Amino acid sequence: GKSDPTEKGEVTAAAVCASCRVPAHGHKTLELALAWDMPCVHFGSKEKLHLRRYTRFFGSEGNAAPALSHYALTHYKEWERKIEAWQNPILENSQLPSWYKSALFNELYFLTDGGTVWMEVAPDCCAEDLQGPAGAGLSHLLPVLREYGRFAYLEGQEYRMYNTYDVHFYASFALVMLWPKLQISLQYDIAVTVVNEDVQPRQYLMCGQTAQVKMKNVVPHDIGDPGDEPWQRVNAYLMHDTADWKDLNLKFVLQVYRDYYLTHDSLYLQDMWPVCQAVMESELKFDTDNDGLIENGGFADQTYDAWVVHGASAYCGGLWLAAVCMMCKMAEVLGDTEVRQKYLDILNKGKEAFERRLWNGKYYNYDSSGSDTSTSIMSDQCAGQWFLGACGLDQGEFEVFPKSHVLSALKTIFEKNVLSFAGGTMGAVNGMRPDGVPDTSSVQSNEVWVGVVYSLAATMIQEGMVEEGLRTAEGCYRMVWERLGMAFQTPEAYREKKVYRSLAYMRPLSIWSMQLALERRAAQAAAPAQLPQGPTHP
Repeated sequence: GKSDPTEKGEVTAAAVCASCRVPAHGHKTLELALAWDMPCVHFGSKEKLHLRRYTRFFGSEGNAAPALSHYALTHYKEWERKIEAWQNPILENSQLPSWYKSALFNELYFLTDGGTVWMEVAPDCCAEDLQGPAGAGLSHLLPVLREYGRFAYLEGQEYRMYNTYDVHFYASFALVMLWPKLQISLQYDIAVTVVNEDVQPRQYLMCGQTAQVKMKNVVPHDIGDPGDEPWQRVNAYLMHDTADWKDLNLKFVLQVYRDYYLTHDSLYLQDMWPVCQAVMESELKFDTDNDGLIENGGFADQTYDAWVVHGASAYCGGLWLAAVCMMCKMAEVLGDTEVRQKYLDILNKGKEAFERRLWNGKYYNYDSSGSDTSTSIMSDQCAGQWFLGACGLDQGEFEVFPKSHVLSALKTIFEKNVLSFAGGTMGAVNGMRPDGVPDTSSVQSNEVWVGVVYSLAATMIQEGMVEEGLRTAEGCYRMVWERLGMAFQTPEAYREKKVYRSLAYMRPLSIWSMQLALERRAAQAAAPAQLPQGPTHP
């Protein structure tokens, strides 16, 4: 009922009581539901009223708590059955270690606890409202957002930017494997921002230079700050002008094909194809010597935003070649022979340049600068191969990186970055010198990034190094969930001693790429038994 607001300093509480008679040696169950109904959202600017997704079912008047409670009490047993049906095949798999089962499901906490918002698109909204001034030309944008809403989650509880895209690249496996339509919706929101620009000037902290907030045909760093007006004003990140970052455009292309490969959504692929072409055209300017391989710009121009890169690099160069390969594949699927040939020519040149400039016989150098740390062993050097393997594009005509080189690099990382760091008990350090000493050239090179370690473990599993992959990931789980006591607030990073950074972070959701790799291996192992007897199966 109605009551007066509490006075300042006054303590108030409420209690709910239910009673029943319990027979001797018997039992009874009392069910209690707690619901809160906060249907309307204003972000910091208070310019727009947003309605949460659930309002399409329960209204937006703010009086739905009884209906929500009733719905929960009449459906929770069904929810529990469905959760068990989803989780039990993994929980009951005796070949998977217990820590992995805990990590896989419990890291999903961030999808609800990451400042997450899931909004309705206004009923009177039209395509032009969503497409932006430039007109994105996305024919299925409005139907997708109308049906599935707009989804956003923070980079981290301390790094308050929504859908930080260089990091979502890693975390996106959780969405596309479990709630694929939310990943598709998120991608449409990114695609809209690509073709639009924000010419307002801004000064960036790391370089002191002034540049416009958002350039056209470039993927944004994020879709906004909850303290401002997300979706409407993007790129809340103030450290660098990310129009010059080398990884964002590539990560959009890689996710588009990965999403298509896992969902078979051809309408999505058709809508995204012109956007992919636009961002790759923008990216081509970073190939300064026309050898088919992009160059980094001599500053921290990628997700490792405090680790400087000069010239060709294992991380961005590998992502570039993977994206070029996927452009070829998408062009083939869509019957665009001219674009396919264009990127096939780039791929053939780029592969040769990548091997010539970065391969040292055991692994790919951090970069081609020839500096004191250019030969550092980067744990994330196979990120391009990770995505190619997840999409079945890692062999035959689509083999971008020689298999023997990938295996040699992964074995070197396991030996140096994992086993030679903290006795092999803390995962993989980002950068390791060839002599087994962590790279201390930046504040990030001697950190362990949990989400990167999970993606590295997935790459190892894809390449048949299952035991090494699981051991690598186990170090992070034991460190975070047991030794540091940071359960349900997994940090972005920690160091060997006494330092951690950014609690409750998005990137560790990449553990779901490990599950994809394990499922793929299990399916391949079972495949021969399913082939028909008789003549050789084609």
